Amino acid sequence: MLAAWSACGTLSVTVSARTPKPPPARPGARQLRIIGGRWRGRRFRFPATEIRPTPDRVRETLFNWLMARISGARCVDLFAGSGALGLEALSRGATAVQFVERDAAACRALRELLLTWEAAGAQVQQGTAEKFLAGVPQSFDIAFLDPPFASGLLGVAASALEAGGWIRPGGVIYLEHARRDPLPALPAGFQPLRSGVAGEVGYHLFEYQPRS
Repeated sequence: MLAAWSACGTLSVTVSARTPKPPPARPGARQLRIIGGRWRGRRFRFPATEIRPTPDRVRETLFNWLMARISGARCVDLFAGSGALGLEALSRGATAVQFVERDAAACRALRELLLTWEAAGAQVQQGTAEKFLAGVPQSFDIAFLDPPFASGLLGVAASALEAGGWIRPGGVIYLEHARRDPLPALPAGFQPLRSGVAGEVGYHLFEYQPRS
């Protein structure tokens, strides 16, 4: 396999017949698995930082909700962490995923994994979601918003998505938060579709319908 990252962080690969191997384990690394799609059952490691991955049970439910929307979708994972949500999207047929993560070690691990898995259509940008959303807007079909629970960034990011035109009309937004905390005020264009709870996690899917 030949692979390279461009200056803007876009992954370019030439696929070979060789079966990809998982990256070597790092001291203290944690492990997750892909639940469905072409990478179903594959396990991957991510750094032992303060990252809180979306639980398997929640990811399975979420992508059941997204089943009719994920094929060919352009996605943004704004608080990527381990990359589990964006990786699951790619596995299930998303055309492109933009990963945004502030932690340098998590970004390095995610880039290595994408190369190993020959994951075309992925970009990884190190930085905050706020800085990313202050840039030139792109139009996404699906946005994943799973910030650190105590950060207060869920409402901020949701408002910036709408204000900047980052979500196309009819696109969907996934929100995850601590179950004990109420959802923040959200843009009027966010129309609720589904919601659930699992353990300490509350999770929701909204459809974006711009205000007239």
